[in-house]
Amino acid sequence: MLKYAITLLFSVSLLNAQSNDTSQTEVNVGDVFEIGKPVTNKYKHIDFPRENFIIKRGGIANYRRAHGEEVVVTAVKELKDGTTQIKIKRNDGGRFFNSHTVVTADYKDAITSGELQAL
Repeated sequence: MLKYAITLLFSVSLLNAQSNDTSQTEVNVGDVFEIGKPVTNKYKHIDFPRENFIIKRGGIANYRRAHGEEVVVTAVKELKDGTTQIKIKRNDGGRFFNSHTVVTADYKDAITSGELQAL
């Protein structure tokens, strides 16, 4: 009888652990956001390329031009440390800084800092 009670408690605890999974994200592929103004002169949570890489690919390294752009989410990835990384591209089909089509961003930190704003 004790074996059945232990087995029952163990299976209930496993079911409870599976139902408390909080790894679901609030963002989906196809969501539209607007790039906000960063606190400093560079974006911290949106991984725009460095200026030298933009210039090498023939682009214009002006981070102020990114402010106000509408972007769409192309991929969502949950990392091992619990953060949600998204890939975004411009909604109009253009390139960021005339050199890069897709950039990555840390979703939760970018939303809380105001670098990404939901539309």
